Amino acid sequence: MKIALTIAGSDPTGGAGLQADLRVFALFGVHGISAPTALTSQNTEGIDLILPVEKNFLQRQLDFLLKDIRPDGLKTGMLYTAYAVEIAADIVKEHSLPNLVVDPVTVSSSGRSLVEDGALDLIKQKLFPASRVITPNIYEASLFTGMNIEAESDMKEAARALREMGPEVVIITGGHLDGLAVDLYYDGSDFHRLESEKIRGEYHGTGCAFSAAVAASLALGHSPLEAARRAKEFVQAAIKKAYHPGRGMGLLNIKGAH
Repeated sequence: MKIALTIAGSDPTGGAGLQADLRVFALFGVHGISAPTALTSQNTEGIDLILPVEKNFLQRQLDFLLKDIRPDGLKTGMLYTAYAVEIAADIVKEHSLPNLVVDPVTVSSSGRSLVEDGALDLIKQKLFPASRVITPNIYEASLFTGMNIEAESDMKEAARALREMGPEVVIITGGHLDGLAVDLYYDGSDFHRLESEKIRGEYHGTGCAFSAAVAASLALGHSPLEAARRAKEFVQAAIKKAYHPGRGMGLLNIKGAH
């Protein structure tokens, strides 16, 4: 069985973070392994507290795990601290890990910052060049490029700028143009529009599920473009069947999407 690793924060709701990643991996037929970077106190209405995993313990988790199990793909989600970014980049390099997908999480669905000072620059400097695919949303793409993205032409310009930062493939997610949800895929030569209908409502963990699906598909041997298409279809189906266990955002019906 193929194996995928997630290095991400813990979400008690199960709607995002490493809990969601592991569920997505399993549904794609990939065994998931994980290393939490932070614990959170949160529910469907928002985040209360964030407790980062101590530096030496995070390093030890990954070193000990990877001495025994080698993943066929991996993704990073909420890293939170600058040292977590450095540790993730170092283990990818040290172990020559393939198929790194970077979901450059910066802000939660409810608007809470999910990075400490200095972490963003390190993600750009150390993780982007090591990655096969990065999956920023519109806001994150704007943050990393300094560009104002309001149209598809802006998305293309931002994708070019992000590609120059080192990743093999850039997928900018969450573009809402002409009544459609448009994700833009760019591999340095070709652009591909991944379209789906726009579904009203607020949903938790869409970025986590998308990047986890891409990582699982890469681990299974699919091309980045095929992985992106599979992930797009998967997340769209999960949003259509979303449910509301709490008073806040809807949670994706991951099981019902596959």
